[in-house]
Amino acid sequence: MAVLTRTLMSFAIMTVLVELATAATYTVGGLNGGWDATTDLQTWASSQTFLVGDNLNFQYSPSHNVLEVSKADYDSCQGSNSIQAYSGGSTTIPLSSAGKRYFICGTNGHCSQGMKLEVDTSLATNSAPPPTASPAVNLAPQESPSTTLPPSSDSPLASSLAPDTSAASPSPAQSPELAFSPTPTAIDIPSTESPTSISRTGSSPEPSAASSLDNIRGLTLGFGIMMMLFLAF
Repeated sequence: MAVLTRTLMSFAIMTVLVELATAATYTVGGLNGGWDATTDLQTWASSQTFLVGDNLNFQYSPSHNVLEVSKADYDSCQGSNSIQAYSGGSTTIPLSSAGKRYFICGTNGHCSQGMKLEVDTSLATNSAPPPTASPAVNLAPQESPSTTLPPSSDSPLASSLAPDTSAASPSPAQSPELAFSPTPTAIDIPSTESPTSISRTGSSPEPSAASSLDNIRGLTLGFGIMMMLFLAF
C-alpha cells in the first residue's frame, strides 16, 4: 500500500511539472488585437487550442473590465450576476479545469458590440490517467485436464475391461433348453402278443399250439405202433 501511495504521489508531481512546463499564456485577441470592441474575439478563440493549465491574459483600457458569467448571461449579455469580476487593465485567468467558460465586458453596450469570449478548455494530451493497481497474476502452472481415451482393443487394459461373455451366456451343454442326450433313450414299446388268458374258475391255462401239436404227434405214433403190433400178430 505504501509503495502504491508513493507511486501515485510521484505521478501527480510529475503531471504538475509537465503541465507547468507545457502551459501556455494566451493574450486575448492576439498580438494584433486585444480585449476591445474592434477585435474579432470569436474568430481568434476558435483558432486556438486551450488546454488545462493554460492561462488567459486580458489587456484592456480603464473603460473596460472582465466579467466571467454563465452561458445564459453570456447569450443575453447580462453582467449583474457575474461569477467573477476583474478590473485594473491587466488580468490573468488560469484555465484550471476542462470545459467551457464565458467572459464579457460589463461596460454598458460593449458586450453587444462584440466584447464577449467563449473558451473551450480540453485536457492536455500529454497527461495520462493515474495508474491503477493491477491484480496479481497467478503464474503457477495449471494442470490441463487430461482427456481419457477409450483403451485400444489390443491393449491389456482393454482385455481386462472387456465384459466376460462366457459367464453371461451359458454354453449349449449348460443351457437347460439346449441340453440333449448323446444317445437316444430306449422307448418301451408294448408287445403285440396278447397276454395269456386266465380262467375265472382258477383252472390252469389253456395249452398252447406247440403243446397241442406234440400231443397229436404222440397219439399218431402210438396209433401206428399199435397197428404194427396188430398186423404182426
